Amino acid sequence: MTPKYLICNGDEGDPGAFMDRSVLEGDPHSVIEGMIIAAYAIGDVPEGYIYVRAEYPLAVRHLELAIAQAEELGLLGEDILGSGFSFRLRIKRGAGAFVCGESTALMYSIEGRRGMPRQTPPRSVERGLWGKPTVLNNVKTFACVPVIIPWGADWFAGIGTEGSKGTQVFALTGKIKNTGLVEVPMGITIRELVYDIGGGPREGEIKAVQIGGPSGGCIPEPLFDTPVDFDSLQEIGAMMGSGGVIVLDDSACMVNVARFFLEFTVEESCGKCTPCRVGSRTMLAILDRIVNGQGTEEDLERLTELAELVKSASLCGLGQTAPGPVLSTLRYFRDEYLAHIRDRACPAGVCPSLIHYRIDPEACRACDLCRRACPTGAIEGAPGKPPYLIQQELCIRCGACQAACPFGAVQVLPGRKE
Repeated sequence: MTPKYLICNGDEGDPGAFMDRSVLEGDPHSVIEGMIIAAYAIGDVPEGYIYVRAEYPLAVRHLELAIAQAEELGLLGEDILGSGFSFRLRIKRGAGAFVCGESTALMYSIEGRRGMPRQTPPRSVERGLWGKPTVLNNVKTFACVPVIIPWGADWFAGIGTEGSKGTQVFALTGKIKNTGLVEVPMGITIRELVYDIGGGPREGEIKAVQIGGPSGGCIPEPLFDTPVDFDSLQEIGAMMGSGGVIVLDDSACMVNVARFFLEFTVEESCGKCTPCRVGSRTMLAILDRIVNGQGTEEDLERLTELAELVKSASLCGLGQTAPGPVLSTLRYFRDEYLAHIRDRACPAGVCPSLIHYRIDPEACRACDLCRRACPTGAIEGAPGKPPYLIQQELCIRCGACQAACPFGAVQVLPGRKE
């Protein structure tokens, strides 16, 4: 009979996400038990693999210990508990390639090949690891299995919404009071997640959330009453993804945010398919021009066309979702793009090429800290003799003066001033 394989995808590479890491470090036995039950249900599964990032050494160590304990108790290995069922588990350490979170690339990596996605079909359940039928699920799915077995499927299906059952674990980060991991039922609103659980902003006002990892969408505050489920998020240009939620306040430049996440996916692209390899880099070049004050309104049309092309023609999920932050910010924060292009100014005061620094003469105390912190000698003044002045032609807009000033006298203003 044809052997089958079982894989747990613990390749958690999203910036700010640590849901899988928490489970693997804190309760590895839940994942192992879930995989044993899954292997028994599938049948003819000689061994399974837990693919975990090498950057998680504690998770690897705890998994090794938990597997050894399970083998010692007769829960893994040959003839488990005298049932005639045999199953072994191996750990595969990933080398940090974000694209290996994609199932086919992950399987290539386990086989010792370069982690690059392949065309599907055939699907993994037909031809996966070593060319054999393979079932692959994530850490949370396997960890939920031992809980569902005693309570029943109806109990679990009673949590969440009609189209999105159960719970979701989110990593709340960003400009909120309460950061960390939180498990909530599907269907909770973004507003409840950010304000009731996250505690709201630390200061200022919340502008948006970036949800779904580096390929997710940026959702503005007026849409925070949207339920957090697969269909609702997709309708507004976001996705559930791995469960990363980054809260952005009014100090964030949404153009720069889109550029940051696109740069990440460009660096992590395997380069196998042309739409992702060339299209995403061309998009990044356009965003570079815009944040440097060299963009045109025609660039926005090119950006949209390229994003749709990359989204529809890329080989794997990385390329297909890479335009997410760009498309969502163009949709909801177009005014910020236009400010960068028309006014040559960054309203949030983030993009170095489109801002300038000024010392408020009334707030300046001539303490000399800003002048000493300036790496280019752009600040003129003498201790005890306010106000100090910034020579704009020498200023590189590094922000060192603002960080050094204890009186808040250094201001960041939109627009380049020579």
